[in-house]
Amino acid sequence: MSQTATLKVWRGHFPDVGHWESYDVPYEPGQSVLDGLRWIRSHRDPSLAIRYSCINANACKECMMELDGKTVYACTARLEPREMAVAPLSNKRLVRDLVTEIAPPTERFLAKAKQVK
Repeated sequence: MSQTATLKVWRGHFPDVGHWESYDVPYEPGQSVLDGLRWIRSHRDPSLAIRYSCINANACKECMMELDGKTVYACTARLEPREMAVAPLSNKRLVRDLVTEIAPPTERFLAKAKQVK
């Protein structure tokens, strides 16, 4: 009998009007939370917004989110065969679903200035 993990994922564009959706994910020991989220996007809901650049490298910091209320990297946090709540970073501006604005304000201003030129 195969095990499943349930990812309870926060969805929405605005912190005050979002909602939770639960997804059952096939579980295998060693999987990361990012593996589970990528499985959801591939097999259940391609509209789920997540951000990542690397897998299991803990170098890019793009996949930071809150797991059961604690800030983690989804690429290194281990999936478990239980319900796990995944939410966007609460101290960053929300873009959508699990994606938050992670670039420092000065970097965002520099990028916008280069686009205008």
